[in-house]
Amino acid sequence: MRAAVYEKFCGPMAIKEVPDPKPSDDGIVLRVKATGICLSDWHAWRGNDPDIRLPHVPGHEMAGVIEETGCNVSRWKCGDRVTLPFVNGCGACPECLSGNQQVCDFQFQPGFNHWGSFAPFVAINYADFNLVRLPETIDFVSAASLGCRFATSFRAVIAQGRTAPGEWIAIHGCGGVGLSAIMIAQSLGAQVIAVDINDDALKLALSIGASVTINAKEVSNVAQAIKDASGGGAHVSIDALGSTTTCLNSIGCLRKRGRHVQVGLMVDEHQAPPIPMGQVITKELEILGSHGMQSYKYEHMLSMIISGKLNPKLLIGRTVSLKDSLQFLATMGNFSNSGVTVIDRFDVE
Repeated sequence: MRAAVYEKFCGPMAIKEVPDPKPSDDGIVLRVKATGICLSDWHAWRGNDPDIRLPHVPGHEMAGVIEETGCNVSRWKCGDRVTLPFVNGCGACPECLSGNQQVCDFQFQPGFNHWGSFAPFVAINYADFNLVRLPETIDFVSAASLGCRFATSFRAVIAQGRTAPGEWIAIHGCGGVGLSAIMIAQSLGAQVIAVDINDDALKLALSIGASVTINAKEVSNVAQAIKDASGGGAHVSIDALGSTTTCLNSIGCLRKRGRHVQVGLMVDEHQAPPIPMGQVITKELEILGSHGMQSYKYEHMLSMIISGKLNPKLLIGRTVSLKDSLQFLATMGNFSNSGVTVIDRFDVE
C-alpha cells in the first residue's frame, strides 16, 4: 500500500510504498475511511514522543471498516464499522483490570508506538478489548475526531472536571480539543468562556455554545478577565493547548475549590511549569490530568451524538486527501487554522 511517511523528525512527509499490514492474533486490519490530523501528530513529528521509531506513519484518530481479523478475535468480523480510542489497553494489566485502560501499562497507540492511519489500512492490536462499534447514523468523517480530541474532551469535561449545569468553565485553546470541550460543556448546561488568539477560532467557539470569548492577545491578564466575566472565577478550567502560559492562566482563573484539567500536552520547555502551589493549597484547588477515554465509556458519548445533543460534524473545518495532507502537519504549530481537518480520500498515484 502507499502511505504518508516521514523519515526524520521535523522532516518532510512523502507518499511511499510500504508493506501491507497484517493482523496480530488478537488484532484486526482496518480499512481507513477517515482519519483526523491532530496536534498530537504534530508533536510526534517534532520528536516529542520517545516511542516513535523512524521511518514512521502518523495518524491516531480513525474510523473505518474491518478488512481482516486475527485468529483469536471473537467480537468482530469483516465489514464491521468501528472506531477506537487513541490509547488501546492490553486488557490484562492492573490498570486495564480496574477499568482504566487509558493509562494501560502496556498500551498500544497507533500513530505513536505503532504505524498509524495516514494510510488506507492500519493494523490494530487488542481488538476485542478496544474497538467501538460505530452506529450507522454517524458518518466516518465525524467519527474520525472521536478517538482523540472529542473523546478526550468528553472525559475531561465530564469525568475529570465533573462539570455541572450552571457552572462556569474556561477553555484555554480553541483547537480540536478546546472546541470539543466547549460543545460538550454547553450540552451539560455549563456557561463556557473560550480563550484563544485566533478570531476565527473564537467565532467558531461562539457558534457552538461559548457564552464569552477572550482573545488572549488583546487582554493583559487572561485569568482576571475570566474572573470578571464569571463573577469570581471558573469552577472548572481546561488547558486544551498545553503551554506554560495556558496552564498558569487555567489555574489562576479558578475560584476557590475549582478544578484545573490538563489535556494539552506539555513538551519541550513547557514540561515543568511553575505551578502556584500556594494558591492550590489556600483555595483547595484540584489539579487533574486527562489522557483519552476508555472504549467502554463511548456508549454515553455516542448516545448524545445520536440524540443530537452533540454534533462533532460542526467542528470539521475541512476534509483533504492523503496527498494534500503532506504539507499540513508541519504548519500546525502556527495555530492559524480553525476547526478539525480530516483526511477522507486515500487514493494516491
